[in-house]
Amino acid sequence: MSLIDNEQTKLSFVLPHRLFPKAGTAFRADALATALNTAATSCFTVGIATPIAGYLYNVGGLRTALPLWVLAGGLVAWFAASVVPHLSARRVLRRLRV
Repeated sequence: MSLIDNEQTKLSFVLPHRLFPKAGTAFRADALATALNTAATSCFTVGIATPIAGYLYNVGGLRTALPLWVLAGGLVAWFAASVVPHLSARRVLRRLRV
């Protein structure tokens, strides 16, 4: 008898969703919140941390090629792009509280 044919193994895949239907919803909401927060972290890294490091270390002559006001405008836009998914993730997690 293989592990796949084991009745206990089959039940472990069926029971959580059948007996606890809200548990599946909680797991999906948690996964959605994690994905949103990961997107927020990625936006922060790509749009804020990387340009600041490039500007500080003058990678590729960035200080002379990019005016400071353009850099500041991009940082504000990317900061907003990272805050929105983070707040959305918090809202998703807030709905899980009972």
